[in-house]
Amino acid sequence: MVVPLSHFLVVAGLLLVMGVFGIFMNRKNIIIIMMSIELILLAANLNFVAFSGALHDMVGQVFTMFVLTVAAAEAAIGLAIVVIYSRNRGSIEVEDVTLMKG
Repeated sequence: MVVPLSHFLVVAGLLLVMGVFGIFMNRKNIIIIMMSIELILLAANLNFVAFSGALHDMVGQVFTMFVLTVAAAEAAIGLAIVVIYSRNRGSIEVEDVTLMKG
């Protein structure tokens, strides 16, 4: 049984909306903002893979692997910065990050 392209697009759209709502509804916690960005990247990757399968072309799947690699590196570096910041300041709220100027 073949799953139609529209089902993939609906799931990717839901992931995108969840990611955008995660960023706009919770602007205080850096970790939730980072997870929301990962959801948005996952939605884009799902679109790449869905269109790659529909067009019988491997370019979208290869590009998805590159995006996943960059997203993993971004998550590791971002979490390391958050851990170091939370050790120094004691919190990870976005409003406290503006104190790092200078």
